[in-house]
Parts: sequence; structure tokens; C-alpha cells
Amino acid sequence: MPTMPRLESTAQPGDEWDEDGSQEPEFKPLTREEAQQWRASQPEISVWRLVGMQLLVGLTAGLLGWLLTQRAPVAWSVLYGAAAVVFPSALMAYGLTSSFLSRLLAGVAQAAFAGFLLWEGVKILLAVAMLWLAPKIVPELSWLGLLAGLVLTLKVYWFGFWAQARRSNVNG
Repeated sequence: MPTMPRLESTAQPGDEWDEDGSQEPEFKPLTREEAQQWRASQPEISVWRLVGMQLLVGLTAGLLGWLLTQRAPVAWSVLYGAAAVVFPSALMAYGLTSSFLSRLLAGVAQAAFAGFLLWEGVKILLAVAMLWLAPKIVPELSWLGLLAGLVLTLKVYWFGFWAQARRSNVNG
């Protein structure tokens, strides 16, 4: 059986061309002025605005759950699912922006990253604990309603990022 000839790459470490034939752009660091100008053109996403939007979506979903089913347990389940996202998010937002620790370690990149990991862990643990306690707290829990409130409220992040990206494309 004949064997196929083996093709070997002729690219060297110093070559400017990728394997697909396109040229890799040369990296040029920004000057201080260029970086400041770039930061000024990028709108900030307020974490508190996202938490507020989550709260609004959760309340609206709870009202919608009650209007569509005319059952209070469904509405409470939807609201509890939304609360399992909003309360942990608000706690994380407080921890990252307003807590004593965040103000103490402001400006230290490694400490900010460690703080983010800490508060993300707290957020996840609180959300899991709230979901675990849901059958004990909400009478006649509707798991479908809880899941609907949870998912709708979680999707606010993506809506916020989409709206922010759309706004920056329109302005830029």
C-alpha cells in the first residue's frame, strides 16, 4: 500500500505569517494618552445598574407568573428564583465596590482579583444555599416557576452587555 508523503511545516519561530497565510499584526503598546482616550471612549457598566435591572426583571416575572396562572405559589416561586440571583449579586456588588476590604485594597491588581474570587465564591454559595432552602421557605413550591425566575434574572447580564455594546457601537 503506498504511503502519502508527509507535509512538514516550514514556518520558523521568527516568521510573520500564520499557518493560514494571514499576516499577524504587529503589537504596539498604547501610549498613556492613547490609553486614557480609549478608556474615555469605553462606557462603564455599573454593577449596581445590572443588579437593579435584575430586580426589575424578577419583579416583572413574578407579576407575569401570577397574571398568567392566577396562582400565588407560582408567583412566589418565580420571585424566589429571582431572589436567588439578585441577593447574591447585590452582596457581591457590595463586596467589590463598597466594602471596607475593597476600599483598603483599591489599586492593587492582585488583591482586586483575589477579592473578586472571594466574592464570587460567596455569591455562588449563597445562591446554592437559597436554592437548597427553597422547598422549606416557599409553600407549594413550583420548580418550573423557580427555574423561570432564576433563568430570566440571570439573562439580565447578557441583555446588559448587549445593550452596552450596542450603545458603544452607536456612539463610536
